[in-house]
Amino acid sequence: MSEKIAKVISILFHPVLIPTLGLVLLMNSGFYFTALSWEAKRFVMLVVFFTTCILPMLSVAIMALNPKFDISMTKSRDRILPLLSSSMFYYLGYLLLSKVRAVPDFKLFMVATVLVIIVLLVISFRWKISLHMASLGGLAGTLLALSFRSGVNPIYSILIAVLISGLLGTARLILKKHDIWQLLAGYGLGFIVLYLVIYFV
Repeated sequence: MSEKIAKVISILFHPVLIPTLGLVLLMNSGFYFTALSWEAKRFVMLVVFFTTCILPMLSVAIMALNPKFDISMTKSRDRILPLLSSSMFYYLGYLLLSKVRAVPDFKLFMVATVLVIIVLLVISFRWKISLHMASLGGLAGTLLALSFRSGVNPIYSILIAVLISGLLGTARLILKKHDIWQLLAGYGLGFIVLYLVIYFV
């Protein structure tokens, strides 16, 4: 894999896009979400996209107005403020989704992701754990937890999530953004937290 392809993969599967892409995957994986009305699906999609993508990107853009802020976030501590703001936006998404009683699992996904972000924030004070892999680990954990809870076997969705995880992990290594342990730790954290919350709560 060339560096150009690795950069494209890193952008396509950036942490701010994974929740929305994952939601599209979940809605087409055979779970009960397929029975939701178009209005409910549209509301959920708009809430997730706005609170997990648009708002975090706007907050980083505002932070970038400060010349002391490194928008590339090469150091682990550079990610603390963006993570803190993202946790608040995700919680806002959780509150908005609470208005739709038919989507309890989406609400769990949002609040569980807040927990992941908080742990990532704490770890980032000392270590540059992978945010990209944490987001994909969370998606994989969500798919498996819902599969075991509902008895549905979304094999193609799981294969897509695993394939993307492998491509993204390889891309991050090629770009030298993380070492293998930072990638594994991020993936494991996202997977474990989302799986446990969605399966047991």
